[in-house]
Amino acid sequence: MSYKVFIEDTQEEYQCREDQHLLSGMEALGRKGIPVGCRGGGCGVCKIEITSGQYTKRVMSRDHVTVEEEARGCVLACRVKPQTDISLKVVGKMKKNVVRVGIEK
Repeated sequence: MSYKVFIEDTQEEYQCREDQHLLSGMEALGRKGIPVGCRGGGCGVCKIEITSGQYTKRVMSRDHVTVEEEARGCVLACRVKPQTDISLKVVGKMKKNVVRVGIEK
């Protein structure tokens, strides 16, 4: 099964299979809305906040995602798989590289 992933910051959307992490689903389609780092949860570059939708997740490094943040829906895109359609915001340290605030498209 495949689900729609909507990146609120860039208004992009892509399909992600339920057996794919949100980050690998985006990369497989050549999208660039979520910053890409190590792809294994160690760098924190792909930190996002899920604003709607259900997902499964693997253990996250507490160096990058606190217990409180995780409870609010902040996760690493490389550690999360969709169970429904997902909406998200990019919150990682590389956000400025993919989200151009104030620039007309």
